[in-house]
Amino acid sequence: MTGTTQSSVRAFWAVLGRDVFVTGREMPSFLAQVLVQPVALLFIFGKVLGQLGYTQPGYAQILLPGMIALNSFLVALQNTSFPLVLDFSFSREIEDRLLAPLPITWVAVEKMLFGALRGLFAALLMFPIGLLMLGNVAWDLSGLPFAVLCMVLGSLVGGTVGLTVGAAVPPRRINIMFAVILAPLIFTGASQFPWAQLDQLRWFQVVCAFNPLTYVSEGMRGALLPDVPHMAPWVCLLALLGACVIFGALGIKFFLRRALD
Repeated sequence: MTGTTQSSVRAFWAVLGRDVFVTGREMPSFLAQVLVQPVALLFIFGKVLGQLGYTQPGYAQILLPGMIALNSFLVALQNTSFPLVLDFSFSREIEDRLLAPLPITWVAVEKMLFGALRGLFAALLMFPIGLLMLGNVAWDLSGLPFAVLCMVLGSLVGGTVGLTVGAAVPPRRINIMFAVILAPLIFTGASQFPWAQLDQLRWFQVVCAFNPLTYVSEGMRGALLPDVPHMAPWVCLLALLGACVIFGALGIKFFLRRALD
């Protein structure tokens, strides 16, 4: 490793460490940002509707892996795209990052990786909260390593999608963009239902297959609840790795175009 590369690696970890340190100082607002919405969804769909008799017994077990997957993906997406939009707009903080002694591509990767770390942390928080809230959840813990792998990949894919959106969409249109894509991402990601049981709604099953979140939800559900119909694990892994490569390449391309403009 040359001296220049070593310097770039040190600068990369220093910038990432600085962002993580700032998150630690803003922990209360960060927790409110990443937990209120998914915990509310879990409480209504998993607890309230179940006690009212509108959902079948056992639905909470199916819902919880999906909510964890949803949190890993969406938190990573939002925590990559929104700060990036601000950096490229009035704050112009991106100019400080571009002056750091590391390649511009690495600045984009750091943005994506930091968003993914936030998503992963938010997903891990959902485990104890969900188990305490729902009570009788019986998971097959032998599948926990694969579930964690899906969670990590889901966070990385969310970060790459956030990098693509944050770098490609003009700041004045980001609110419209999220209003258009956020609800479809949430409700076509198989986080509230098993994708494999959509046989009677084939067109909707096809639509869900285009959402990367579907493969995070199905991978986690299959690992923790193997008796519930689910996608094959290798399909989930292949789709998540492919999404990571495609959106990562797109995000870096758009980031370079904005940074060098």
